[in-house]
Amino acid sequence: MLLLVDTDEAWRRVVPDDAALRPGVLDLCTRLGFAGADPVRFTEGSQPVYAIDAAHVLKLFPAMAAGDGLRETRALGFLHGRLPVATPEPLASGTYENGWHYVLMSRLPGRDLAAAWPGLPPAEQDGLVEAAGETLAALHALDPAPLADDLGPGDWDGFVAAQRAGAVRRQRERGLAEEWCGQIEGFLDTAAPRAGDRRALLHTEFMRQHLLVAPDGAGRARLSGLLDFEPAMTGDPDYDFVAVGLFVTRGDRRLMTRFTKTYGRTPDPRAVMAYTLLHVYSNLPWYLRELPPADGVRDLASLAGTWFGTG
Repeated sequence: MLLLVDTDEAWRRVVPDDAALRPGVLDLCTRLGFAGADPVRFTEGSQPVYAIDAAHVLKLFPAMAAGDGLRETRALGFLHGRLPVATPEPLASGTYENGWHYVLMSRLPGRDLAAAWPGLPPAEQDGLVEAAGETLAALHALDPAPLADDLGPGDWDGFVAAQRAGAVRRQRERGLAEEWCGQIEGFLDTAAPRAGDRRALLHTEFMRQHLLVAPDGAGRARLSGLLDFEPAMTGDPDYDFVAVGLFVTRGDRRLMTRFTKTYGRTPDPRAVMAYTLLHVYSNLPWYLRELPPADGVRDLASLAGTWFGTG
């Protein structure tokens, strides 16, 4: 009942079309013991995700992303009950028609921090950033060895080298101005990460949109969950600070100071900027639109301090 999605064109045509997906979703719900359910699709996210009821979520992965479903299932199973905040508990997973993969997981309470943020008082915002730092520290403190074969990359230094080889091309394809493109190679010559033996379980998209908040007993916002481990990897923990600086602290040095204090370490902003250029989802033109630098910031080293600095 779900159409084959094994090309980018098929993805654009099928995945956003809830009417096309719904018969398969209803069939899956019945197979999983939720006959008669009225699943509601979440509007956020690149994969189709449905709330089945107040306690269950069904996430679907088309054939060309089936590996992401396997990765998320493995990561969630490993993490359950091991972080200061909740992560979804995987309840069932498997394959469906035309190569689709599904994950049935528990539904966490709360709303995403990005949506909640504007309505929160500054003191609660600060507390949530500090709690986020503690959460990322706990994630990075786990031994990732049991997940290495499932998540990859097996060779982190090889991954970094491959990303560097295509760094300028990727940014040009995304429309980055030449004044920035022309700096990339020279910047990476001096700032390319040298991770050594440091390895951690990486979320890779540790951002407000994937952090949940809910009221505590006194009505104050508390961090209640961390979602979306489909792009999880094992590698240098500084890689996760790309999303922290861009999407949690959003270039606010004061907030980054609070985050790194509870995290327990302050990464070199230049190394994080290098990972920004090397990240799997790197899109520097978009970041520059989201977080425009101040007048006079026209080089990557200064941009590193703007987005990832403390103080």
